[in-house]
Amino acid sequence: MYILGISCYYHDSAACLLKDAEVIVAAQEERFSRIKHDLSFPMNAIRFCLDYAGIKGNELDYAVFNEKPFLKFERIIKTFLSTYPRSAAVFQEAMINWMADKLWIKSLIEDKLGISSKKVLFCQHHISHAASSLFCSPFLEAAIFSVDGAGEWTTTSLGRGTAAWDNKDKSDIQLFEEIKFPHSLGLLYSVFTAFLGFKVNEGEYKVMGMSAFGKPKYVDKIYELIRVNQDGSFRMNMKYFAYHYHTKQSFNKHFEDLFGRPRDPKSRFVTDKTSIYDYVNLPTESEIKANQYYADIAASIQKVTEDILVRIANYLYQKTGLKKLCLAGGVALNCLANSRILRETPFEEIFIQPAAGDSGAAMGAALYVYHCLLAKPRKFILKHAYWGKEYSRDDIKSFLESAGIKYKYIEDEEELIGLVVEMLISAKVVGWFQGRFEWGPRALGNRSILADPRDEKMKDIVNIKIKFREPFRPFAPSVLSEKAAELFELNNSQEHYPMKFMLYTLPVKKKELIPAVTHVDGSSRIQIVDKQINPRYYRLIERFYQVTGVPAVLNTSFNLKGEPIVESPQDAFNTFSRSEMDMLVLGNFILTKNTDNRRPN
Repeated sequence: MYILGISCYYHDSAACLLKDAEVIVAAQEERFSRIKHDLSFPMNAIRFCLDYAGIKGNELDYAVFNEKPFLKFERIIKTFLSTYPRSAAVFQEAMINWMADKLWIKSLIEDKLGISSKKVLFCQHHISHAASSLFCSPFLEAAIFSVDGAGEWTTTSLGRGTAAWDNKDKSDIQLFEEIKFPHSLGLLYSVFTAFLGFKVNEGEYKVMGMSAFGKPKYVDKIYELIRVNQDGSFRMNMKYFAYHYHTKQSFNKHFEDLFGRPRDPKSRFVTDKTSIYDYVNLPTESEIKANQYYADIAASIQKVTEDILVRIANYLYQKTGLKKLCLAGGVALNCLANSRILRETPFEEIFIQPAAGDSGAAMGAALYVYHCLLAKPRKFILKHAYWGKEYSRDDIKSFLESAGIKYKYIEDEEELIGLVVEMLISAKVVGWFQGRFEWGPRALGNRSILADPRDEKMKDIVNIKIKFREPFRPFAPSVLSEKAAELFELNNSQEHYPMKFMLYTLPVKKKELIPAVTHVDGSSRIQIVDKQINPRYYRLIERFYQVTGVPAVLNTSFNLKGEPIVESPQDAFNTFSRSEMDMLVLGNFILTKNTDNRRPN
């Protein structure tokens, strides 16, 4: 049985294919279209999924969409009526979009895939989120906590689920409490993302990074925007917001009266804690003071978000009594909040899938149909994120030779890894391209840029000279699984599944050993690397450890600012060529540049 899950038309469009009970392939549309957070119908991703399985669209048993369009359309109409005439422009834009495509998604799926209408199903958005975590987890029973911007109506949902491994139990998801639009913790965070000069649905992780440079001085002001009850439920004071009636603005004059002028997106972010390397003009005292205010705002919204999530999670535990928790929705990508939920609630194990946002809902919709609607037992746990396309040796060689690119081919893996390690310890930066690309927004060792975490200046080199992005942005370490407790404050008696997917931050024990991946607050967003799951990447880190005594490397996504993570050898070469990366490893093919040592003074 083949079931295709589809997500699109908001952000991070994606497709996922099940074969019987197991995920066999999944990909975001952006990887193929090269449009970051592409929201269009994911035809490229769908075609890739079908080709991988060797089937045509009409051979699918079902195609499942990750939300119910008519419910979402109802929300738009009712919101328009309640905010008219301010919402006139929103209504006009919505009618154009919905009448053109979104309302007719069923017909579109039928036409694109060549399947009958009986095979096209729809799954409520937060059910899709919940299923994407529960049916990928190792749990039989778990509490469920889904938080995002908005589904059809729901923005936050609480529940419990059973994920049956045999016919003795019945798979089921029960969402028993919810918060509805326009009251949304995800949208509140996005409002501050826009206020701080970043793009909504893209820059939220920048706010999380910026928060480390500030102090939560303005928590009281934020609580003028949102009223929170003892159980964590909340209502927002819509006087300050515009996202429910405006096409381009998420906050209004009242918000600015409270928080001041929004940060200019084109301005530099510099405080007395950020690097000033590579600045032609050093920041002035007034510039630092202004940016410190925005850093404090970021720290404040981060703290409020964490506090509310922890309060809700504690309430959810009281309601369910379950020790295992499945987190889902875009807000579940907030690593700082996830870590506090683990520390400050009775939940002992948490599962978060690597594509916790809208792309992952495509996987969840397919899994929900298979396990809950068709009542089929489980066989699958999402143990890794490598579900994308892989390029063979012949594929890579064909590209390099057709483009006239000089390369060195190294058959012996130990020799290749030794050469890469030599580059890393020589303050060089390496593009690392191997295997199937990752599912979700994190690079986890198959489409990664690697550097030496021991060199504090490497953070500036990779941010400024390689990725052309803001110097304050932090990096993550990839660490050998059995050595993680030596570098980080980690309780080894617990299973921490999100650490495989770079979804927790932990305090660093030995900051002096890995300064390039230690945030200013002394924490780090780690990725644990398992020998059985990614043996080549594991061996690279192991060899680096044998040479340096540090069981970790700096890992960041293989892309430049504003671009999706690379998908193909050509994408990787283009990124390598346009940056000051020193080496590119494409499988067993190596490309190098003759560059000067770029260590800053």
